[in-house]
Parts: sequence; structure tokens; C-alpha cells
Amino acid sequence: MNMEERIQIRDLDVYAVADKGNEELKRGSTELSQAALELLVLLDGKTSIAEIAERTKVLSAEEIRQTAQMLAQGGYIKPATPEQELNLDFSYFFADQPAAEPSAQAAEQARGEAESGTAALKLNGYYVSIARKSSRKIQPASGSSYSVLVVEDDPELQRALKFLLTMEEFVPRLASNRNEILEALRTLPLPDVALLDVGLPDTNGFDVLARMRRHPQLKSVPVIMLTGQAQREDVMRGLAGGADGYITKPFDRDVLLTGIRAVLGLG
Repeated sequence: MNMEERIQIRDLDVYAVADKGNEELKRGSTELSQAALELLVLLDGKTSIAEIAERTKVLSAEEIRQTAQMLAQGGYIKPATPEQELNLDFSYFFADQPAAEPSAQAAEQARGEAESGTAALKLNGYYVSIARKSSRKIQPASGSSYSVLVVEDDPELQRALKFLLTMEEFVPRLASNRNEILEALRTLPLPDVALLDVGLPDTNGFDVLARMRRHPQLKSVPVIMLTGQAQREDVMRGLAGGADGYITKPFDRDVLLTGIRAVLGLG
């Protein structure tokens, strides 16, 4: 099988410029056609062939695909890494300034839910946002087991959660501070759900939630606040900020598992 037969470029394929391609751009090479040089400029590791065709409105998707195939065979471009293709930009995630407060509309929508939730707290010692149960079953990002990001700085509770999740055939991903949170979120595939503590040593769980909800790829990850902060204002802040559930410590293991399955649309 020759190189041309091995390379099958489709409209949805995403490519990034290789070192050789970058050198051609720097030197303004005349070895490549104008169309090929323009395509090198447009390929950023995030844009598909079809999107480039739509943007240029000059070359067809087939012409761009043929040009991309020639560039790939010549070593000018290469398949984008998952990070490039997903555009996982964390440069602003933990900036010095705090994350934006939720809108007044979001706060108002959460107010009634927080009221009923704090009533449930007094009676049952826990609260899960049933109103935000997923309307569809979320498929695991890995294609097999669901991954759960556990953001918790108490080592004993972290170990207990890891054990519980593993026994229930979830794949736990642990973090206890800012750097570990970033590392966990950079590790692909993305977590399918996050359990987020509020009181962390070098950041605040509500702030992490706000930044996740502003991030293009992380905003759809279900988040359950798992915290000891049980005041009405805390519950309302979590729900208004986009949390899919709010469970207080100490928690009932079955309630936690029910909450995780609910936000994943599993039951």
C-alpha cells in the first residue's frame, strides 16, 4: 500500500501545520502552489477541511481535500493532537481576577430551587438538584467507562470516594488544588462528571464552577457540588452558577451515586 492509498482525508478531518510546513511559510517558498500556501495559513489544528471550504468560498471541499492530501504526503501538515482539535485553552482558567458572577436571571431561576433544597437539607441531610437531571443519556467520553473528576482536598475522603467510585465501575480522576485540577482537565478524554468541593487550599469551588461554565469545552460537563457548606446562599450560588446538583457532607453513598447517575442521564 503506497502513501497515497494510506492517507484518506475527509471533510471533518482536522490538521495542524508540521515543522516543515512552518518553515515553508517562514521562507515564503515558491515550491508550493498559492492554494497550498493559503491552506497552510488556514490550518490551525482546530478547523476542519469543510469549515475551511466554507470560509474561503473559493475552493471546493474536494479541491481543499486534494491539496491537504498533497501537503500531508509531503510532510507539511499532520493530524492535530486532541488538545489542538478540542481547543483546550486553559490560559485564563485561573487568572488573577475572579470569575464573573452568575447573571441575575440565573440567580432568580435558582432561588426557588435553593429554597426547597435547603428545606430538604434540614429533613434529610442532603440535597440533589432533581430539576437538572439530564434529559438524555450521556455517553462516556472514553467509549467505555464513565470518568468522574473528584476535586477534594481531604485525603481520607478522597480515598473513600476513589474506592466507592471504583467499586461502582466509575473511573475516578483525583485533584485537590489548582494545579491538579488543571492537570485533570487537560487529560483527555474529558471527565464525564465532576464532584466539586468548595473549600480548597488555593482556590474556591464556586470559582472553578464559574470558569468551567465559561469554557467552550468544559461548560457541558455535569458538575455536582459536594461540600460541607449548606447555607441557603451556598446552595443558591452553586445552582445559579450552573451546578447540576448540590450534595452536602456528610453524604449518603447511595444519594451520591443516585446524583451522579441522574446528571449522566442513567436513571
